[in-house]
Amino acid sequence: MRARWLIVSLLFTGGAISYLDRAALSVAAPLIAKALDLDAAHLGIVFSVFFLGYAPMSFIGGAAADRFGPRRVLLVAMTIWSIACGATAAATTLAFLIVIRLIFGMGEGPFCATAVKMVSHHFEPERQASAIGLAYAGQPLGAALAGPIVGLVATLYGWRTSFLVIACFGLAWVLLWYLFAAERRPAAVPVVEQSASVEQAAGSAPDRPGLLKTLRHRSIIATCIAFFSYAYVLYFFLSWFPTYLVRSYHLSLSEMGFISMIPWLAGTVGLAAGGVLCDAFSRFIGNPLLARKLLIGVCLFVTAICVGFAGRVTSVVGVMVLMTIGVFALYVTSSLYYALVLKIVPDQVSGGVSGFINLTANLAGVVAPMATGYMLTWSGSFSGAFALAAGVAVVGASAILLFVRAEEKVPVPAHLGMQKG
Repeated sequence: MRARWLIVSLLFTGGAISYLDRAALSVAAPLIAKALDLDAAHLGIVFSVFFLGYAPMSFIGGAAADRFGPRRVLLVAMTIWSIACGATAAATTLAFLIVIRLIFGMGEGPFCATAVKMVSHHFEPERQASAIGLAYAGQPLGAALAGPIVGLVATLYGWRTSFLVIACFGLAWVLLWYLFAAERRPAAVPVVEQSASVEQAAGSAPDRPGLLKTLRHRSIIATCIAFFSYAYVLYFFLSWFPTYLVRSYHLSLSEMGFISMIPWLAGTVGLAAGGVLCDAFSRFIGNPLLARKLLIGVCLFVTAICVGFAGRVTSVVGVMVLMTIGVFALYVTSSLYYALVLKIVPDQVSGGVSGFINLTANLAGVVAPMATGYMLTWSGSFSGAFALAAGVAVVGASAILLFVRAEEKVPVPAHLGMQKG
């Protein structure tokens, strides 16, 4: 039991570092834009290119975790992204910054799906949503800490030094992960289930779907749409909200850094509570799938309302209250997409499928920052960007509520049917 929660603690810390690293650019963006002579459109490209590396590697990293084990994959991934984060300090041109952000994104890509795989190997199904939620709760905490840490270091020593400092955090985590994270395989498949899997693998062609057919399953597609909408709102907020506060309310870098902590701290609580709440709700109604889809759908609708109104209010207090509620509700759902995957797909492909939904979700990381940058350049206002983010959240909530209808287990792909979990 102690070893399990050590893994969760390390994943919590790793998630915090990952968001500290990626949020650092958003916090330092006004200084970087001035130093490298970048306009809003250029900043949008820099924010987005991270996800051009992140999205495909989230899928590839999840599949690699299925093959090589999550411990090894996370060890390599964190090393790559920490070095790339530190290398950001050497950026002197837009092209150099784009290349570094691309490599940085590739390094961070495997984290989420690989963490899910690690949890699936250490926790029983009835505790997985709670464990994933607690492990991922470090992510918004890292984003909350990015404001004061990067803001303070950048103000005192320059923005380049801030990237070197947080890169050291990542390399220290690599050492701890190497020393203390233990690999573990899940228990062997029970005899009855194993026989059924073998029989299915030996059956007719319609009963032996390949991996692509597995990914085309209705529930997985609906989960991808909902997760994309979650990610769109998240990356719109992560990339542009600090700049929005500076431009619209004329806050200093240090003021913005501390004020922007508030929604992220609420997100930390929401993410940690989401999995626990989901597991408790599942036990209460006796239907884990229904519990997951209801929480995702309702919370995405709450987020849509808050984000939509945040673009229309005119006071910084009003914006912060709405975004704090919206980010809290958004993060309640964060671990539930992966918990849903663990409920409907076999362990043999849980890393790959988790990576695939992470890939589709993080395409929003390409779209949201770039679209916001061009909308801002064209209109000079953030109001349209807030409205678009709210609309995307409504689409995601509708997808999860309408199309994830039955608690059905996705069959094991034919080429994996003879394998044990």
